[in-house]
Amino acid sequence: MKFTNYFYKLVVAIGLLLTIAACAGKLEHSIRSIAPTANRANCQQIEHTAGTTQVCDRPQRIVVLGPYILEPLLALGVQPVAFGDYAALHRGEYTKPSQQIPYLGKRIAGSVANVGMAGTPSIEAIVKAKPDLILGIDIANTQHYQTLSKIAPTLILKWGDPDGNLQTIAQAVNRTERAADLLRETKQQIATARQAFAPLVATAPKLLMLISPDLREVGLVTKIHNRCSSLPQDLGFQLVYPQQFGQAQPKTFAPISLETFPDLDAADAIVLLGHNFRNVSERSISNGFEESQLTKLQQTWTSNPIARSLKASKAGKVYFIPSYLCLALPGPIGTQLYLEELKKQLLTTSGSSLLQ
Repeated sequence: MKFTNYFYKLVVAIGLLLTIAACAGKLEHSIRSIAPTANRANCQQIEHTAGTTQVCDRPQRIVVLGPYILEPLLALGVQPVAFGDYAALHRGEYTKPSQQIPYLGKRIAGSVANVGMAGTPSIEAIVKAKPDLILGIDIANTQHYQTLSKIAPTLILKWGDPDGNLQTIAQAVNRTERAADLLRETKQQIATARQAFAPLVATAPKLLMLISPDLREVGLVTKIHNRCSSLPQDLGFQLVYPQQFGQAQPKTFAPISLETFPDLDAADAIVLLGHNFRNVSERSISNGFEESQLTKLQQTWTSNPIARSLKASKAGKVYFIPSYLCLALPGPIGTQLYLEELKKQLLTTSGSSLLQ
């Protein structure tokens, strides 16, 4: 599996390099023709992970690479002109965003250009969009920074810092007051939710969080700076770890095997974060995206004897949530959606009874 993923990424990278080489002359001319003009008025220096960038006036044509960055932009009430997704969920222009971009599409007014994959964006498509600001993320776009900066002022934001990203984008688009309001509102939402969860936490505080597409590869969700685990902890839950970790919390998503599941049987409840982008269609995005992400994982969990043997499984305290909510959308919009999903499943249902 790892070799297959590596080979695929290598082919994509080579294809991108060949495309850029074939169009180098035309793109270089296009880039020069729209390069940022020096000595403009109303300019500010904005720091980001790749350096400091001058952004002038209020950007009107913003290209966004990935939903992780699109979310805070939309939360601030600013529309993009072009977007590149993490997965190839849609080909062609985003003429019907609500049916083509999960969760966030319904917040986009009008058509948006498609600039390819966020990690391997189409330079030609970005040039064609004539941006006055480009937003990317460090884990996917640091290597593109020099090229993108020749097209328009570019900010490379930090994975794992949704609040900081919101503030940086707000500075660039002159919405700092709105960003402060959003942060306060989100903090209050979490505080209110903590009170609602208090009775449950008092009687069943231990929560096991796993992430997997279908149980063939399972990760233990542990990283404190990741919204997937930090939000349940903010609500008062205690995350359960295998004995092999001792008192030390792993620093990332830790791979574990099914054979270690009995060591996790102290959990009062289990949250499984699922993802599956293999057969996602526009129809499933607009109607049933959650099901397309979770069905395979639910089926394999139900049929696995080790999973079924856990105390939480027997008690019907197993919950399935799309990992997209907390991994791709860790800001104000995703946090609200994640909170609503946790409330709906943990507070108003008895979970998935896997022994029926």
